[in-house]
Amino acid sequence: MTAATLSDLHSAVVSGIGALKGPLHGGANEQVMLMVEKIKDPAKADAWIRKALADKARIMGFGHRVYRVEDPRAKHLKRLALELGQQVGDTSKVQILDTMVRVVATDKHIFPNVDLYSGAAYAAMGISTDQFTPIFAMSRIAGWAAHVLEQHGNNRLIRPRSDYTGATDLKYVPLAER
Repeated sequence: MTAATLSDLHSAVVSGIGALKGPLHGGANEQVMLMVEKIKDPAKADAWIRKALADKARIMGFGHRVYRVEDPRAKHLKRLALELGQQVGDTSKVQILDTMVRVVATDKHIFPNVDLYSGAAYAAMGISTDQFTPIFAMSRIAGWAAHVLEQHGNNRLIRPRSDYTGATDLKYVPLAER
């Protein structure tokens, strides 16, 4: 991370945002939605994905460096994408993605990651595809800033773990009461 060079907070955050742009990380859900837009009709999804696999095309939204089974976040995003799609009266994107999951999981034994359904949820909320990466980045900036401050505090490369070491006796104050 740029913070390891002792660069300033702004440069480190901008570097993080830049690392997200592109189809292999922060832009992967954009690529998923571009595939869905090409397919258009859930009835065409099976044939489309089988041809893409036969052509050895890169299929975004599948596989993960850590998870060898379905990314646990994908299950929750699928549920949310379906609920949001039902609210706006269009579940076709989730239907297309479900067909893709069935084919890719059965034929290739590769399972969905967090990017597969997130774009369908964003789209149902009216967020345009070109805004997916900025939304993705916004949700991470607070964490990045904390890592940069921690990095600068003791000049050691941070290897975040999932162990929370902060205060445990804090009380939540609803936003309206702050």
